Amino acid sequence: MSVQEVEESGQSAAPQEFVLNFLGLYVFGRGEREERKGAPPVATQVFLSVLGRLGISESATRAALNRMVHRSLLARHKQGRTTAFHLTEEARALLRRGRDRMFSPAPFDHSEGIWTVLSCPVPESLRNVRYHIQGRLSWAGFGVIHPNVWVAPGRVDVEEVLRDLPTQDATQDALELVQAFHGTPATPSRPEQLVQKAWDLEALRAGHLAFLGRWEDTEPPLTDALPQLLLLHDDWGRLLRADPGLPAAYLDDDWPSTRSTHTFQRLQALLASHADQQLSALLDPPSDPSAGQATTANRRSDSQAS
Repeated sequence: MSVQEVEESGQSAAPQEFVLNFLGLYVFGRGEREERKGAPPVATQVFLSVLGRLGISESATRAALNRMVHRSLLARHKQGRTTAFHLTEEARALLRRGRDRMFSPAPFDHSEGIWTVLSCPVPESLRNVRYHIQGRLSWAGFGVIHPNVWVAPGRVDVEEVLRDLPTQDATQDALELVQAFHGTPATPSRPEQLVQKAWDLEALRAGHLAFLGRWEDTEPPLTDALPQLLLLHDDWGRLLRADPGLPAAYLDDDWPSTRSTHTFQRLQALLASHADQQLSALLDPPSDPSAGQATTANRRSDSQAS
């Protein structure tokens, strides 16, 4: 499976998703700092420690790291007998695409009345490319209103959505068939009918209510700020992939997206600084005269991840 397929699946892939979320915090911060271009690789033992706090076994973490190397999400480094990993350029691009919306103050809001309509008549003979294109569109919030016709709220940058598709001769042929437009609905179109046809509103509501049920009345322990923040980001990312942010005019008055946004932002503010401290302690632990034996054991353990 390629990085595009992981992205396009729209599914939580724990523990792989937790590894990506952790490295997203490490390399990109929480949306307010520049990307760390020269961030050193992260040792296996750090992943074992963090994911272990999430209840993920050592064997599952090691297997996830190895799979992510094979899927071009991670690159492996050997430092003596110690193994470490860093994000590939493909994985950095994957994370960049989602983080602006993740930390947006209004992730479910769009320009009033503006829609993106896309015609995607990719033939059966190019079904592999069509699969990748349609996966990207679903991930970006598009819904299908007719065969080969997709719609999304707001002014979506379709070129960015379809950038870096798997390289093959048929890809350019398929992209030449794609046509995208920005505009507003006109009579006799009824946008409320399009919304109901393109999206399962009850499923979207259920996704919000599930998120709120887990987090709205929660006060996570600050001693576990980093793993709690990773859990929060995983849940929030899946909710954002499901709900593109539909216009309020076509939703019920009690639509829960505002509550979900407030809940995420409250917990993000609560956990962030404590998570940063725990992240720094993991990556740059204080010197300890007795650490030599532990370091040797860790290096022996790390070698198993290769």
